[in-house]
Amino acid sequence: MSNEHILITGTAGMVGSHLLEYYSGKIKKEYLIGTYYNPTINLNDITDLCVPLKLDIRNASAFEKTIHEFKPGKIFHLGAQSIPTVSWLKPVETMDINANGTINLFEAIISVRRIDVNYSPVVVVACSSAEYGASLTPENVPIKETAMLLPLHPYGVSKVAQDLLTYQYFKGHNIKGIRARIFNTTGSRKTNDAVSDFVQRAWDVINGKAEKIRVGNLSSLRAITDVRDLVNALVLLSENGKAGEAYNISGEQVYSMKQVIEVIESVCNRKFILETDSTLLRPTDEPIIYGDSTKLKIETGWKQKYSLHETVLDMLSYLNKK
Repeated sequence: MSNEHILITGTAGMVGSHLLEYYSGKIKKEYLIGTYYNPTINLNDITDLCVPLKLDIRNASAFEKTIHEFKPGKIFHLGAQSIPTVSWLKPVETMDINANGTINLFEAIISVRRIDVNYSPVVVVACSSAEYGASLTPENVPIKETAMLLPLHPYGVSKVAQDLLTYQYFKGHNIKGIRARIFNTTGSRKTNDAVSDFVQRAWDVINGKAEKIRVGNLSSLRAITDVRDLVNALVLLSENGKAGEAYNISGEQVYSMKQVIEVIESVCNRKFILETDSTLLRPTDEPIIYGDSTKLKIETGWKQKYSLHETVLDMLSYLNKK
């Protein structure tokens, strides 16, 4: 097989599906390999865009077989258990998927090299701002890549493991891994984050399925990135990022969750009744999540293009079409 192939793990998630859409118009379908396992989106959104492949990244032999078969020149490793609240309930599974899944990918690359010594793909690994955890304090933001990694939940710990494994396999095996530390990102097909939950609840109120929007902590502060801007950053990193390096991908504007509601109200042109739901409050929650993306901008030329208003508009449009 040719190194022209691009492999994306986790294509039945929000980011993976949008990355597939980006590449689907640029390379032939047979060169675009999209793996999925537990879809969080409608599979019909992706199956026509790529060669779809059901793959549990915890299955080392299946992962190895996939890398041997396609020998992709570019790999975007997005497959993960990506919900912090779920990680409290399933810490072992979260670590298994995120850390061991990443090991399985790198070991599969090493396995191919035993046959083809010249095999050297670029691997962009989806890491997370959750790695910074307790370092995310008002005086430390926008946080730089050099800050201490002090995660506050099992998901954050699993992402530190992915991040450092990517560094270790670069140093130990010269695998061209790039660590993309992704901050709060949302867009159509997103579920289980504050913005997508609020948009869904607003849509439910508009369509008579609910009377109020349930909310948690409205004072937490988040820089928010549109998924289309994130996809652009991941692509630019695959082309211009430095192997072994970590890069923050963060929006430039910080919003309180209260302000997010106000943007949704502005887009919908109506006021909503809010109701605090204690089940939506996390055991530990970073007061502010906001990253410094200077390194990414300097080395790749990345710019944030979409406003939160445009993102919410796109999300509502997607819900109306479902």
